[in-house]
Amino acid sequence: MARPSEAGAGRRQFLGSAGAGLLLLKPETVFGTQANSAIEIGIVGCGGRGNWIMPFFVEFGARVVALADPFRDRLETLQEKTKVDPSRLYGGLDGFKGLAASKLDAVVIESPPYFHPEQAEAAVAAGKHVFLAKPVAVDVSGCQRIAAAGRQAEGKRSFLVDFQTRAQPAFQEAAARVQQGAIGTPVMGHVFYHTGRLRRQDKPGMSAAEARLRNWTFDIALSGDVIVEQHIHVLDVANWYMQSHPVRACGTGGRKARVDVGDCWDHFIVTYWYPNDVRMDFSSNQFLKGFHDMCIRFYGTAGTVDSHYGAAVRITGDNPWPGIEKDDTFRQGAQTNVRNFVESIRTGKYLNNVAESVQSNLTSILGRMTAYKEQPVTWDQMMRSGERLEAKLVL
Repeated sequence: MARPSEAGAGRRQFLGSAGAGLLLLKPETVFGTQANSAIEIGIVGCGGRGNWIMPFFVEFGARVVALADPFRDRLETLQEKTKVDPSRLYGGLDGFKGLAASKLDAVVIESPPYFHPEQAEAAVAAGKHVFLAKPVAVDVSGCQRIAAAGRQAEGKRSFLVDFQTRAQPAFQEAAARVQQGAIGTPVMGHVFYHTGRLRRQDKPGMSAAEARLRNWTFDIALSGDVIVEQHIHVLDVANWYMQSHPVRACGTGGRKARVDVGDCWDHFIVTYWYPNDVRMDFSSNQFLKGFHDMCIRFYGTAGTVDSHYGAAVRITGDNPWPGIEKDDTFRQGAQTNVRNFVESIRTGKYLNNVAESVQSNLTSILGRMTAYKEQPVTWDQMMRSGERLEAKLVL
């Protein structure tokens, strides 16, 4: 979208030009470097997640020097915290282009998933490191674009997708033990993500387009639906444990309990088939009251791995492992990813987890596709579809 003139900009327009940001960290947190050698980052997406994750970058020695977001109030809120020079605020849906082209080391993308492929491509093309929120895309075409951008960055820059579970020692140990045979031959899986609904972000008086973008988590094209946007966390761990992606799926679902906003479904029920005929029973929802759990459980001939996002992770059976009773997956996993990302830039030991992230994203899309169709869909059929969602969003 072309950027409007400054005079008619309103809440969506900002100037974009070179400038300097303020380093918000104590000298001792910069890994022994001088403040003026800090990693310079720009944040694309200044809403809830962008605001929440920003302090971790500062904590581990990065300097926030640029911000991009379609909405003025979000830019101003994060600008007050970071003291970024006003000339480095980039407004509009295409503000990320100016940010990516400006002088900085890395682009942190915390925008709605629909925009991730184009934004990541711009950052990689500009020679920047990329820290990308999951999911990487909302459709098959977007996943293919991210995969290509990841290959382009490989060995030249870090490109890290923020899956918190894979950063956690408890999950790493559980995955290693499963892959080494602790549960014997996997037979079946029981995986679910059951949780309450998210809050609406629209306010009275907003245009329909603005309300839709602020409520992007309820919009299929902007979010990929709940199975892709949120429930990907447990599907990613399932792929990790099985060291593969499903070969086919059959599912259903619907929109029954949460019908006041957007068009996303509020529940999915899918059976996935992994190689060696390992079948996984998956279900997810986003409307519950009084219950909340995210579980990845696989049953094998010698035992069971029972793991929960933010809770217990253990193995029982012939080769028991007590694991832990509580895991701070959400916060600690993100902190670890940020720390590793910043350190990789500083040391030149670049990180790239794009390939497995794309596989997990496609696993979620496979579940969505079979549920929408209420017909079996194979992995190859999904890939041949070249599915592409169109948001047709104009602010």
